[in-house]
Amino acid sequence: MPAHLAVAPAPARPVRHASPAGSASAHTAFSNIAALAERITRVPAPPAVTAVTTAARQMRPDYLAIDDLCGTDARMRELLARGKRFVERGLPVLILGETGTGKEFLARALHEYSERRTQAFVAINTASLPEHLVESELFGYQRGAFSGALPGGMKGKLQQADGGTLFLDEIGDMPYALQTRLLRVLSEREITPLGASHAVPVDVQLICATHQDLASAVAQGTFREDLYYRIAVGVLTLPTLRERDDKPELIARMLCDEWPGLRPDQALDRVAPDALSCLLMHAWPGNLRQLRAALRYACAVMSGPMLCAHDLPPELVTASQVRSTRRDSPMEMHAHEVSDATACTSRASAVQMHVQTPRHDSERERILQALAQHRWNISAAARTLGFCRASLYRKLKQLSIPHVRDCGEVLSSGLAGHYA
Repeated sequence: MPAHLAVAPAPARPVRHASPAGSASAHTAFSNIAALAERITRVPAPPAVTAVTTAARQMRPDYLAIDDLCGTDARMRELLARGKRFVERGLPVLILGETGTGKEFLARALHEYSERRTQAFVAINTASLPEHLVESELFGYQRGAFSGALPGGMKGKLQQADGGTLFLDEIGDMPYALQTRLLRVLSEREITPLGASHAVPVDVQLICATHQDLASAVAQGTFREDLYYRIAVGVLTLPTLRERDDKPELIARMLCDEWPGLRPDQALDRVAPDALSCLLMHAWPGNLRQLRAALRYACAVMSGPMLCAHDLPPELVTASQVRSTRRDSPMEMHAHEVSDATACTSRASAVQMHVQTPRHDSERERILQALAQHRWNISAAARTLGFCRASLYRKLKQLSIPHVRDCGEVLSSGLAGHYA
């Protein structure tokens, strides 16, 4: 089976034992099998086999229950609560978010939470479907539908998901022709396998995911508008890692996966302060996936009981050193003074509007640091923060951060005081 078409294993079915009225030979055979099984369970597995099994178990994705996908982050808690309500009502769910934010983790958690948890979870990466296999893989085919077909035909992935959950990953990259076929399936709730003379009904919980802006794709004509409104009923936008307030909890949980037997607080105690600071301050363009990879690397190369900054991937340490060097340079000191002057000019209006929450304070500080790092180059700061220019300008307005060009008097007085 292609790697991009992953089907969750079906629940085990009870074994139907033979009737007591069966023959004596059958009863004897069953007894022999039971005795053999008992002897096997008493023999410990060889160390090599145990090690291979343990390694294979650790390499599988550690999918979590829906309530374990976040810590104290209020935005994530509210998002998960809405996701529960969506699947309870059977609404199609569209999960948006940057690469590595955990879209498939959320999709699997929603399936396990739903009433369809005992049925199959079928995941399809629509971007990697070979064009010549799209029809047969998705819709299946009847016996003798084409040359080389299996003698008994094959169920398509849509039919395999009947009664369960169909997860369409990277739906924003789905070929346009396939979008038309999928729209009809969602509208009619039935499929017609290749070579079949009649349609087959299907009932699935649809969950889609993409890192693309589907609304822009619709405006550009690369994504069908009618399909967009069909799948974008319950929209969940996952926050980026740099926006989340529960990064220490996420780090602790990932370290517990690498250090079995430790509690989260014990795991954090084994992280040196400089390493933890580096982890918390990094921009994480790869989000949770990049964080997990960095921690796995650090745990593999660390030589002592403490995880130190030099154990982290080189690119993280280099970025941290660059930030420290720039902060100590005269130009960076001037930029920090610009940030301080900007904060002073906006403080009065901020107090009048509302009291800043801790989340606003941290986001404001992060944006000011990025602006200072790039000397108020909006485009460069937006790239560092993961925003577009328009989004950064909106953030500046929301957080009452005036542009440096609007603070000439305060900036001039601040620089004059520095050179005096």
